[in-house]
Amino acid sequence: MAKKERNDFIDYLQYVGLRLVSMALHSWPVNLNLQVAQLLGNCMYFIDRKHRERAMANLRRSFPDMPERQRKDLARRSMQQLFMLFVEVLFTTRLVRIDTFAEFIELGNFKDTLQLLLRKNQGLIMLTGHYGNWEILGYVLATLGFETTSIARPLDNPYVNEWLLGVREKKGQRIIAKKGATSEVTDVLENHGVVGFIADQNAGPKGIFVDFFGRKASTYKSIGLLAINYNVPVVIGYARRLNDRFRFRIAMQDIIWPEDWKDQVDPLRYVTQRYSKAIEDFVREDPGQYLWIHRRWKSRPKGEAPEAYD
Repeated sequence: MAKKERNDFIDYLQYVGLRLVSMALHSWPVNLNLQVAQLLGNCMYFIDRKHRERAMANLRRSFPDMPERQRKDLARRSMQQLFMLFVEVLFTTRLVRIDTFAEFIELGNFKDTLQLLLRKNQGLIMLTGHYGNWEILGYVLATLGFETTSIARPLDNPYVNEWLLGVREKKGQRIIAKKGATSEVTDVLENHGVVGFIADQNAGPKGIFVDFFGRKASTYKSIGLLAINYNVPVVIGYARRLNDRFRFRIAMQDIIWPEDWKDQVDPLRYVTQRYSKAIEDFVREDPGQYLWIHRRWKSRPKGEAPEAYD
């Protein structure tokens, strides 16, 4: 089906509207804006039946023994996080600088990762999921002087995309479009650079199915293939929001070293399953910060009935 042609005038109006919202938000302290974002998330939970039911369906399958009341609270918190992320993206470049870094960022067990970044004797793949503030990870590394290249899908509105791209790239983080990114990614790894991915997206029927919260989830093969072909470590980390304020704990969950998959019968499946398990592990520590409204389990293995989401 042909992609619907966009209305340039409507796109520009949306862009202007978002810029005006951004100006208004910057008139108030960031943590006050985050409180308002939580209220908007509550409104979304009560009004948006489609996404509420999708989140609840995902939570029921992922936490079958959890009380329903607790699942409802997690679904509501998950929607809050979406609005909070928007506020945080707008404030990140204003607040997070090398001289204010310690005020907003708490570094966890990052010693091994920093050593890899400092050595620059090989490429490095860094992964996270739709959890906490996934946008701030690359920005923080760039602020510390470590340039990263992140793979992302461009927003449909070209004006908004260019504006937010500038926000994300201000400190040296490079964003490239997912479509057609293969040659650029390989160039980065060959030159001992760092490539970042959000690794918990549904990969469709051609993905590799691995366990994620007790169910098979279609996962992109490209990350594991890149790691194996270029013999580079895979670092899985996260940025967890602390006390619902503009403060984050950035930590590493796992590092998959090339020697870990050398003797495996199926190295690709091993790498893919291991990083999926690492993402699941940090989500379980605070599941309310995960984006439960996205259709992670939409594609099913051959012969298995599709899960009802909508």
